[in-house]
Amino acid sequence: SHPPLYPPGIKCGGVLSAPSGNFSSPNFPGLYPYEMECTWLIVVAEGSSVLLSFSHFELEYHATCAYDYLQVYNGATRDGGNLLGTFCGRSPPPPFSSAWHVMAVVFHSDRHVAKRGFAAAYRKGSGEGWQWWGNHPSVLPHHPHPPCLPTDACGGQLTGLSGEITSPRYPESYPNDAECRWSIGGAGSSGPLTLVFTDFQVEGSQGCGFDYVALFDGPTTTAPRLGQYCGSARPPHTVSSTPYLLILFKSDFNIGGRGFKAHFYSGAGCQEVFTTIKGNFSSPRYPSFYPNNLKCQWSIQLPPGYRVKVFFLDIELEGRSSLTGGCDYDHLAAFDGGTENGSLLGRWCGQESPAPITSRHNRLLLVLHTDRNMAKRGFSIAYMGVVPMNVSCTRTDFHIQIPMQSLAQLERNRIYLGTPSCAAQVFGRNFKIHTRFDTCGTESQKRNNTSVIVSTLYIDFSAGDQEDVHQYEVQCEPKRKEASVTLIAGPNPSRLSQAESLVNAQQQERGATDTHEIKSQDTSDIVFISICILAGLLMVVAVVGLVLL
Repeated sequence: SHPPLYPPGIKCGGVLSAPSGNFSSPNFPGLYPYEMECTWLIVVAEGSSVLLSFSHFELEYHATCAYDYLQVYNGATRDGGNLLGTFCGRSPPPPFSSAWHVMAVVFHSDRHVAKRGFAAAYRKGSGEGWQWWGNHPSVLPHHPHPPCLPTDACGGQLTGLSGEITSPRYPESYPNDAECRWSIGGAGSSGPLTLVFTDFQVEGSQGCGFDYVALFDGPTTTAPRLGQYCGSARPPHTVSSTPYLLILFKSDFNIGGRGFKAHFYSGAGCQEVFTTIKGNFSSPRYPSFYPNNLKCQWSIQLPPGYRVKVFFLDIELEGRSSLTGGCDYDHLAAFDGGTENGSLLGRWCGQESPAPITSRHNRLLLVLHTDRNMAKRGFSIAYMGVVPMNVSCTRTDFHIQIPMQSLAQLERNRIYLGTPSCAAQVFGRNFKIHTRFDTCGTESQKRNNTSVIVSTLYIDFSAGDQEDVHQYEVQCEPKRKEASVTLIAGPNPSRLSQAESLVNAQQQERGATDTHEIKSQDTSDIVFISICILAGLLMVVAVVGLVLL
């Protein structure tokens, strides 16, 4: 028999706010109507979770569930990052637990083929024993009845863009004779999957034959094995070559451990270290929306003496909290040094356009946090290493000194002031440029009603056909004999930032060559003054001579 079309009085979706309850597809156990779109919003007490299970499930089958389907969302918003799974056919979804006190279930039918639909039950969970990273849940094992103990969560199908898994009863000792399989990937996932273990303690043995965690590069155990781990050493970060990843956890009849905690996300490029003098990177999936529940770190580590300058090319994150005015949700933070214990250089969210930032030392860490809902385009960043150099001046000359070890791969003619004819010379372990103001493309300017001498220092890192010339503006105020240098451009000839004084951070570490340089400055001033005095004396002698004559 044909199913009814959408009758006007049929029950379809709604808000379920009792501590427990049941709901089903329209007309269940009869055939569901065509062209339905029903949304059930389950809301329980704050601080609790929603436990959801299915006692019957039969929808039209399609390989990608493109016709009739049921979707489960973590939270109230239909955000792709919160989608826990899309289901169709006769295989019932596994039981679910929400990350917070709200869960959404969406049922959709098209205009062809109808089945009996589904029946589901939910109840409020205490949340005790659940371990969250961000706010994505572990998935409960499939069982025909509602689950009894959330702490026995063991395996499941995870189709969200990111989330967390933990061993049963984590962080308490896991049970004996357990076998859990988490299959990650599927709906909405097209790129590789990254798995990161944040805690790991499993009974150790030679060859990991007793208790172990095995990783497979695909949806089943027939896929290539990526690794098998036991003991207390955390497994390395794992990136699949397919949009699927299977995690198998097995324990034997005795001796256990704390177990493990791991998080996954779709895509690569979330935990990276950069050591090149310049580079760029962006948030996962940029310029598409980034996944929820991420903590990504980008560490920039340059040679000693360098500093790191970061340029924000584009940024769009979730906005500030309307309650606190702070970046309490999704945010990007920068730390001076290699860890989050370093000085905070900035914290941003929304569509702010941060000015470039510069580290005090040779390491800088950027950390992206995203929460359980709402996602935006993310960010794109470029960075450049600020070459360590000492720039000073007299009333007539520029003195520039750069440690050769900072530019070990460059020949001296790749470093020049104004024009290539004013290239650096090699003195000891330093590149040096010592030139008068009236040469090497210098020009006089008025800045803030002060006369200054300005030139451009070029450092040419180009290789092959790829042009890569970094430019520093060198400035001197002759009256005060004060010099400054500013990184103004990298490979892009457009000015990347406003002038920023790069006061030499190594003045206290100067060696004998620096002392000699300072002396040469003082000597040049003395010579200048001596010439003036001598000229004055000669003029006096000439005047006296004329009078006597």
